[in-house]
Order: sequence, then structure tokens, then C-alpha cells
Amino acid sequence: MIKLGICNELFEGWDFGRVCRTVKEIGYDGLEIAPFTLAPRITDLPAWRLRELRSIVEDSGLETIGLHWLLAKTEGLYLTSPDPATRRATAHYLVSLAEATQALGGSVMVFGSPKQRDLLPGVNYHQAMDWANDVFSAAMPAISACGVDLCLEPLAPSETNFLTSIAQANDLIRRIDQEHFKLHLDVKAQSSDPGGSVPELFARYAPEAGHVHVQDPNLRGPGMGEVDFGPILGSLVTSGYTRWVSVEVFDYTPGAEETAVQSLDCLRRGLGRFGVSSA
Repeated sequence: MIKLGICNELFEGWDFGRVCRTVKEIGYDGLEIAPFTLAPRITDLPAWRLRELRSIVEDSGLETIGLHWLLAKTEGLYLTSPDPATRRATAHYLVSLAEATQALGGSVMVFGSPKQRDLLPGVNYHQAMDWANDVFSAAMPAISACGVDLCLEPLAPSETNFLTSIAQANDLIRRIDQEHFKLHLDVKAQSSDPGGSVPELFARYAPEAGHVHVQDPNLRGPGMGEVDFGPILGSLVTSGYTRWVSVEVFDYTPGAEETAVQSLDCLRRGLGRFGVSSA
């Protein structure tokens, strides 16, 4: 059964406990967390604080989905850097994120982080693939040991110039060849994917995807733009996808609660068209 969650950075500036209570009251099943909303680096949080945050989530009746925006607002970390020390530091930090994900009760990490993977001056695409391979290959054994899926997100060309299609992301996923290194699907990103329409891409790749983000390409939540989410959700249902679907938005103008409510209503209506309810 598909489970519905929402990303916590939408509730910018809110107390963490209030976020959890509100998300549960609206009707979501889980909370996905951006590390920068907790601390400048996840390693700044002591073990007791991670346990406390997990208790706050669980006491509200939610599940922790995991972490996303993994490298956002960090310094000295970069996926495709030509500097071996930077790549080692990035791999080490990804492991720390996985350990925190496990401590928080989550099982998913989404690697988007466009500004920490763009091709640097003088770096070509093939070099970047090799260096990204170095980082993920070094990190994945420990991430897998945490029981965490690291999901690689192909992003739109407007956001990055590295891994801008499912086909490119899958090339790297095949190179890493680790069970817990999976594809991530995203409505906004796949809206510009040359491989097909969003429903077509979701139908084709959802069986191997580890996680899904939903939002309208206008940067607001599902149902707050022109995209019909019925066929997209139908593709997930018919593909047999039973993992998390998280609302991730970038335009907070309508307000956090209004965005969360409208998004959930849209997703429930879409799933209902196929006789499916969320968990």
C-alpha cells in the first residue's frame, strides 16, 4: 500500500513538535526531513537529540521516512570534485547521514543536491561519472549496513548539468551495483525528462524506484497547478509500487498548512480513482 508523507522544510521556522502534530492532524503517514532544518550538519546532533527527535515523530503517530537535501547548505562536500580528499569527506558524510537516518527511524535518503554535483570548471561528464562512482562506491557498504536506501535523483537541466535524466542516473546506479542504491522519481524533474511523459516514466521505472517525490512543476504542491496527478498515481498503482510518496514543494507562498492540505486531498483523490487508499 502506498504511504503518503511530506517534507518538513515546508514548515520553515516551526517547532519540530508542532510540525509533527500538524502533519499528523492533516492526515499524512510520514515526515521526510531536510538535515539543514535540524543543524548545519547532521554530525552536529548528539545521539540523545536524534533519539529525542525520533520520539517526537513517533509520539505524534507518524513515521520518519528519511532524509533529503543531503548536502544542502554544507561546505567542503562535493560529489564530482576532482579533489580526492573532498570526495572522501563527502562519502564519509553520506555514511553519517545514513547513521542519523537509522537513529531517526527512517530508511530512505534522497540524493538530489544539485549545487554539490554540478560539473566544475574543467571537469567533463565522464570524469564526473568516475568521481561520483568513487563517492557512492565508498559510502554504500556502510549505508547498506544501516538498512538505508540511498536514492539517486535525476534532476532537470534547469537545476544541474549532471545526471539530468533517468537514463543517466541508471547508468551510475548500474555501475555501483548495490541493492540499497536505487532510483528516485520526481514529478517536477521527470517533467523535463526526454524519455517520455511523467506517467510513462513512472509506469516504466517505479518497480525499481526506492522513493517518489510529488509536486507541480510550478513549484507548488500536487493539485496546485496544471498537472493531472491521476494518471501519475495510476502509473504507480499499476506498477505495483508500495513505497513512500512524499510531497516536496519549493514555493511556500500559499502557506504551509494550506499547501499540505491541498496536496493530500489531491493525492487521495488521485489514488481513489483507482480504488486505492493510502496507508
